[in-house]
Amino acid sequence: QVQLVESGGGLVQAGGSLRLSCAASGRTFSSYYAMGWFRQAPGKERESVAAIIWSGRTTYYADSVKGRFTISRDNTKNTVYLQMNSLKPEDTAVYYCAARRSAGWDTARPDEFDYWGQGTQVSVSS
Repeated sequence: QVQLVESGGGLVQAGGSLRLSCAASGRTFSSYYAMGWFRQAPGKERESVAAIIWSGRTTYYADSVKGRFTISRDNTKNTVYLQMNSLKPEDTAVYYCAARRSAGWDTARPDEFDYWGQGTQVSVSS
């Protein structure tokens, strides 16, 4: 089993910053897993935000967050981070952390990832 626990969400004004964390644990979790952040706004489908391979050397970002968000990971702590800067109201969503039983990904779509956290709310006011 793999457990993923997100933290760091909250309410912030437009232009502000938040840092999300995702702590992974479980007997079968491996630091060789690719990790990703996804989000889902009310009435919308879950979408990919960012992903990172096991080594951290390759990352993926959705066009809507490029230049504003940064994904990183610390394999010694089994933790992945999402630094979100210059937040916009349209970034408001529940943010989920996910792990894939593979070092990388094909398209970084949500359906490629195997384990999911419960989510953390991010709200950006205008």
